[in-house]
Amino acid sequence: MAKITRINHVTLVVNQLEEAAEFYEKEMGLEPLAAFVFDYPTAFFKITEDQQLHLTEWEDEQSFRGHICVMVDDFNTMFRRCKELGIIDIAPWGKVRRLPDGAMQMFVRDPSDNLVEISSHPTAEIDPAIFEDELYQDGLYVSGRNDFRGYKSENATLYHGE
Repeated sequence: MAKITRINHVTLVVNQLEEAAEFYEKEMGLEPLAAFVFDYPTAFFKITEDQQLHLTEWEDEQSFRGHICVMVDDFNTMFRRCKELGIIDIAPWGKVRRLPDGAMQMFVRDPSDNLVEISSHPTAEIDPAIFEDELYQDGLYVSGRNDFRGYKSENATLYHGE
C-alpha cells in the first residue's frame, strides 16, 4: 500500500491576499516563492526546502479551531511580537502553554482570521517572564468534554526524528 511521506504544502484561504502575504513574509519570516499562473489570487511561501505555505483569496468560511502548526526558531521573540500585535487567540485552544514534551505553544490569528499554532522545539530556552504573563497557563488545554478517544500517551511529542 502507498503511504503519505511528508506534507508538501498547506493552503490557507485568505480574504485579502496582499495583507495576508505581508503578514507571513514580515511577521512570520517566510520567503515568497513564485507560484503557478493561476487565474485567482495566490501567493506561495517557503517554509523549508520541502514545505510550503500557499495563500489563496476566496470568500470561504473560516474554521474556529482548525489550524496549522509551525515551529519557530525563537519562541520568546515571536511571543513578544504576537502579544504586541494583539493576535494571540486564547478562545479556541486556551492560553499559551508548555506541553508535556517541553515545547511551548500559542495560537494566533492571521489577518484573514486563520488560526496558526506557533510552537518551540521542546529543548528551546524560554524566557521565564512568559511563565508569569497573563496569557500563560500551566497544564494542557482542558475542554471539559471528558471524551478520551484517540491515540494518546503520557510520552507523546509533536517532534519526531529531531
